[in-house]
Amino acid sequence: MASRQRIVVGLSGGVDSSVAAWLLKQQGHEVIGVFMKNWEDDDTDTYCTSRQDLIDAASVADVIGIEFDAVNFAAEYRERVFAGFLREYEAGRTPNPDVLCNNDVEFRAFPDPAMTLGADALATGHYARVMRNEDGRAMLLKARDTSKDQSYFLHQLRQAQLQPACFPLGDLLKSEVRDIAKCEGLSTWQKKDSTGICFIGERPFREFLERYLPRAPGRMVTPEGTVVGEHQGLAYYTLGQRQGLGIGGTHDGDGAPWFVAEKRLQENELVVVQGHDHPLLYNDTVTVQQLHWIASEPPDLSHHNDIKTYGAKLRYRMPDAPCRIEWRDDDTLTAHFDAPQWTPTPGQYGVFYDGEVCLGGGVIVGGALASRSVSTA
Repeated sequence: MASRQRIVVGLSGGVDSSVAAWLLKQQGHEVIGVFMKNWEDDDTDTYCTSRQDLIDAASVADVIGIEFDAVNFAAEYRERVFAGFLREYEAGRTPNPDVLCNNDVEFRAFPDPAMTLGADALATGHYARVMRNEDGRAMLLKARDTSKDQSYFLHQLRQAQLQPACFPLGDLLKSEVRDIAKCEGLSTWQKKDSTGICFIGERPFREFLERYLPRAPGRMVTPEGTVVGEHQGLAYYTLGQRQGLGIGGTHDGDGAPWFVAEKRLQENELVVVQGHDHPLLYNDTVTVQQLHWIASEPPDLSHHNDIKTYGAKLRYRMPDAPCRIEWRDDDTLTAHFDAPQWTPTPGQYGVFYDGEVCLGGGVIVGGALASRSVSTA
């Protein structure tokens, strides 16, 4: 990075973006903090924190001594993220709007006002790193703090979005970030990290979905077809879900908890099994489509049958799982895992790594049962 740049920082009102802005100011850059408002359907709702977040962001900007502004992207968010979020749930899949938000709002819509401010670079409080290779292409790398690494959420970024991006926290541990914020008197130093989907907050998920998707009750069954309960609508459940099924007692008397194993859309049936290690919850091959590669081209696989092992994440925070990639076509691949994976979920993202480098990924569309004896008795 040049010795002095004009950098626009997305200030969310949290500790991470606060310290990102402070670090850049300490490095001698001209820093402008911008708060993005992405949701306004229920501003007065108990679970909506946007007003307090705006206050916190403005307070941090004042302490650091940087310019501050706020922009409203609620319309863009509803059109580009939330509408697709609802369509995916209606189709029985489980989307990840945080990935779409980064791609379609934070790094696609946000640069427009940033550029009007004459920005040379765009910074956020994400835990990730950017490096350039020999030909000048930007590479997305994992953060030093692997427990907070957010490259999974950023894997859809294109070169035009990643080139001006800056992640000041990439080489810091979360504990170090909080220590800096406390030492510098930033009011967000002990603010709780946001969790879950940004526009839902801490509210019950089904309660939120019921505002937008009507109930469609149906049978809750075992793989053999035994009815064990009633679901309220397939859209309200996800594979691997344990809580909120509302089935008391047990089918076979062993006391094992129930988990969602399958959604049968045509029959409007939710298939549930007992026990975390039930074979129907595991896949050893996963198909991924709508592929995006950060380098603008896929990994160099000889004759579409590379024996190289890559790391893959099928959900955020899971450790990299070793796998081999088999191409189906230019937009579809199958990942063959060394060990069966628990509940790969259609609509979520499969993200691939070569060591610390995030290569890219795509949307999970399905998987195959683990290659071992499957008992449904």
